[in-house]
Amino acid sequence: MVEYINIHKTFDVPVLAGLTLSVAKGERLSIVGPSGTGKSVLLKTTLGLITPDQGDVRIGGQSVFAAKPAQLRSLRRKVGYVFQNAALFDSLTVYENVAQGLPDEEQRELGQQAVVEKVVAALREVNLEPERIFNKLPSALSGGMRKRVGIARALIGEPEVVLYDEPVTGLDPVNSAAVERLIVQIAEHTGAASVVVTHDIEGALAISHRIALLEHGRLRFVGTPEEFRRSEDPLVRAFAYREAAADAAVRLMEEE
Repeated sequence: MVEYINIHKTFDVPVLAGLTLSVAKGERLSIVGPSGTGKSVLLKTTLGLITPDQGDVRIGGQSVFAAKPAQLRSLRRKVGYVFQNAALFDSLTVYENVAQGLPDEEQRELGQQAVVEKVVAALREVNLEPERIFNKLPSALSGGMRKRVGIARALIGEPEVVLYDEPVTGLDPVNSAAVERLIVQIAEHTGAASVVVTHDIEGALAISHRIALLEHGRLRFVGTPEEFRRSEDPLVRAFAYREAAADAAVRLMEEE
């Protein structure tokens, strides 16, 4: 469904250095790795928000960077993007925020009643009650609810690919687990491919078909969660067991 082909990108320093990776239809792929290794940059190349210095991204076999403007708009409509920290508009209601996921021309073609129906369906898809929050501002919602509204906005256009940029950042463990379950539920219900950039290793292992570990803009590991846990690679092991190691360190300090 999505192909990243020999992606290179340099800002002050190289961020992506020849990365090649593919994501199948319906697959849930999580991308993990140290901070600053190019995970979010890679997501943004999917929509053409960042242009690589070299390489290409293909969605359904079509090149993002060789596409003409009309073709690029069509490709972007196949992709839903869930921004880190939800990125809702503070001055817009929940309804207005979710409707932003539809292009203006599509809203005009559909008419207001059809747009309302789509917003309602998208909110229900993420287990929110439209009648309770439709006219509320983001400031009236909990952090977990804001995340769900952001996901609803990404889903309203019925995308074939959903990109999640740190979907559980800032959430407590209960809400993090709820959002991760939601990612699985959405993928299974819609058949969309999911690409999840995350620092939550345990969550990634629980929800993903495959894990990709980036280091210095290159793929260090790609494989199933079971292969990730069994890997002898020192960096993979550091990520796979860091939460257990952190818990052990806390217990040791408490004992001392």
